[in-house]
Amino acid sequence: MKRKRRTPEQVIALLRDAEADLAAGLSVEQVCKKIGVSQQTYFRWKSQYGGAKGNTMKRLKQLEAENKQLKKAVADLTLEKQALKDIAEGNF
Repeated sequence: MKRKRRTPEQVIALLRDAEADLAAGLSVEQVCKKIGVSQQTYFRWKSQYGGAKGNTMKRLKQLEAENKQLKKAVADLTLEKQALKDIAEGNF
């Protein structure tokens, strides 16, 4: 069976639907079958995205991208600093 990759927004929407179905009286097994995931995946998603809203996940993705850029900038500057230090000491 082909594996599906879902965005965090899609996961949050599926969890909202699942919560509505659970409130309507369906069992966790039935809900998992309806949304097309295993129980393990459902509980993992629930612990990971449980109280999140769609806009929260978008903001988290933006912050992660910004953090990645900043880490890269620090790494580049550290490398340049080390190169200049080696040149100043005459170790080239």
